[in-house]
Amino acid sequence: MKRTHLILSTAVASALASSPSMAASAANALASLNTSEAPRVTQTVNNNDLFTLPKSHLGFMAKASSNSVAVADTAPMQHLQLILKPSALRAASLQTLIAGQHDPKSAIFQKWLTPQQFGESFGVADSDIASVTAWLTSEGFTVNNVYPNKTQIDFSGTAAQVRQAFHTQETVYTINNEKHLSNATDISLPAALKSVVAGVMGLNDFRAKPFVKNARIAQLNSSKNGFVLKDKAAANPKVISQAVSANGGATRGLAPNDMMTMYGFRTLRSNGVTDKGVTIAVIEDANMVTGDWTNFVSTFNLGQYGGTFNQVHPAPVSGSNNCFDPHVSDPYDPDDTETLLDAEWATAIAPSANIVVATCGNYDANNNPQTSNFFGGVFIAATNEVNAAARPDIISASYGYGEFFIDPASKTAIDEMWAQADAEGISVFVASGDSGSNPSFNGSVINGYYGNGAIDANGFGTSPNVTVVGGTDLADVLDGTTAKYFAPTHSIVGGSALSYVPEIPWNTSCGNGVAAKVAGFGSAVAYCQQYLQPYIDPDGNYVTSEGTSGGPSSVDAKPAWQRQIFGAAKDHSRDVPDVSLFGGSYNDTTLAIVCTSNYPCSPSFTGGVALISGTSLSSPMFAGIQALMDQGLAARGLPLDQGNAAPTLYALAANEYGGAGATPPSSLAACSADNGASGTASCVFHNVTRGSISTNCFWTTKFTTGNCYAYGTNSSGRVHFGLTTTDAAPTSYSVSNKAYGAQPGWSFANGLGSVNATNLLIAWRAFVNAPPTATQ
Repeated sequence: MKRTHLILSTAVASALASSPSMAASAANALASLNTSEAPRVTQTVNNNDLFTLPKSHLGFMAKASSNSVAVADTAPMQHLQLILKPSALRAASLQTLIAGQHDPKSAIFQKWLTPQQFGESFGVADSDIASVTAWLTSEGFTVNNVYPNKTQIDFSGTAAQVRQAFHTQETVYTINNEKHLSNATDISLPAALKSVVAGVMGLNDFRAKPFVKNARIAQLNSSKNGFVLKDKAAANPKVISQAVSANGGATRGLAPNDMMTMYGFRTLRSNGVTDKGVTIAVIEDANMVTGDWTNFVSTFNLGQYGGTFNQVHPAPVSGSNNCFDPHVSDPYDPDDTETLLDAEWATAIAPSANIVVATCGNYDANNNPQTSNFFGGVFIAATNEVNAAARPDIISASYGYGEFFIDPASKTAIDEMWAQADAEGISVFVASGDSGSNPSFNGSVINGYYGNGAIDANGFGTSPNVTVVGGTDLADVLDGTTAKYFAPTHSIVGGSALSYVPEIPWNTSCGNGVAAKVAGFGSAVAYCQQYLQPYIDPDGNYVTSEGTSGGPSSVDAKPAWQRQIFGAAKDHSRDVPDVSLFGGSYNDTTLAIVCTSNYPCSPSFTGGVALISGTSLSSPMFAGIQALMDQGLAARGLPLDQGNAAPTLYALAANEYGGAGATPPSSLAACSADNGASGTASCVFHNVTRGSISTNCFWTTKFTTGNCYAYGTNSSGRVHFGLTTTDAAPTSYSVSNKAYGAQPGWSFANGLGSVNATNLLIAWRAFVNAPPTATQ
């Protein structure tokens, strides 16, 4: 495992050397697959002969609602998506194709498709689409678009037409003083269409959550060598000398150069690997002020690399437009934190890349839904990009919701979209979430009000065709080793990180066992109980679930490449996350700098500064690292696009961590993140092995919360506070059942861990040219 810096530099230079191009035809990849089929709609479409789609309405809505009102017949239902179901033969053939596209030994390795080729081979037959669109039209709907993928039809109508065609009533439910739209019952359709229709996306309006914490506003304080937060956070119940602040009361603001140092791509940048020629699309449902990006690039001296920026509202390739400028419906808030974070920090890692902010709004100027589908503008922007004539090389999406809250049609549409992106060679990165073992509670506390438990996974990312990115925390503050890893003088532009910094899972709750130990407590439970003491926080006002998310899918099966890694969960589920990068810190001691229109950056940072955290930071950063891989491989004459990164990442990790069930190699211990820079210099991955993402949860006399171990109540005794576990009805809390602990190898806490980008490029290039036999 040992390599010197000279060897690494030589290998990088070799990675950039030219070689003959690997010309290939996607048509040849398809020639080996038999995907021809006869029409499946063979009977006359009869509205009196129906079938019911099970679980096609959100049953928890009526249970959790305090009031419900039928939607008026004239209410518009805009840009619904009829999701089509490819045949079993075509679905199996697609999996065969994608497996071959990621296998360096296969004749179809990296032979990517166009949307039209995808639709012709893996979508629904034209005659079947004609039958479906004819039926929609006969029911009074307007068919807006048939997508090139031939698995998705965009259509519009009214609530009355939805009731007539799908035999369900659109209803407004009041839940926790919020109004939500949903169909009241499962939908029914003509039986003749049963074999080709998977469902309707858009009958409910639960919106995807952005995985970002509210920005903290700070002022640079040179005497404290950091930023002093202007808004006060809750104090720890027991003072922890270095856990309270990084620099005597100041918060460390990370700059792009800090990430470059910590994640090992300084050598790549010095060798010209800066992502030139690569396009990264960040998917959004709100706009940013374009000047923010220019300000960020200028402040951190990134303009020298020639990156570009465009904010677009991607329309479908044909038919009527279903992507609307979010500024029309929200003209007074044009600067969305999620959007600017994604764009700026993708550029921070990939300064030469072409950054495309692809954003579609959820509402019109009168606050009427522009699209009724579950993921709103986020889904529309993503599917329009995946089906475009000119597609991005990489996509980052920092939104999501737990699978429990997603109707089957929406989940099917998401998975089909990401499979198409993978087959086209697009590398997709999705944030894991910001609320521990259940990503649906960003900004709140995990609870079972809707009938859910504390275990779930981000349904936008559990597809086996994307790479899910979790968040880490830098361990130096809690460990008391800051002087070892950061320079004493804070350099805003140049950064102050000296090397790779040990990492633990990002967890801001009292379930953070590393913080509990530093505070002098024997367990996280004892630490949490201390919070509830009188004069500290007896009512649980500062109980939180904030932290990186991870968990098993209840829908998608575990892909073969995820089974073959030491530490893999012994289940049959697609488990997330896959990898991690810095996402946030305990007690907000370390955050990332963003430039906003309200708080613009300046070289001296004399004004207020916005500091940010969340796995919304982690995902676009890994997209930037993928751009480094793409350019570094393309410089060798290899294909620029790599498709889903996860299969390759797991194959490379197996070399360091070992395979499932095998005796791990010595490099498993050597590549532990706790070894810091000196121990992991030759590793591709930094294996995060301590800490957990077990965060707070609660229940009351009105509802219970599964997977929640109660450690105490509020002062009235009516609210029970707990920590998340893997047991449905836990009676204890320990290392064996907390949800979830970091461990050697893969874990639900941080997946494979973070990466050294230089070593990753070297290993990736070697894998492409000569795949390791141990991972086959």
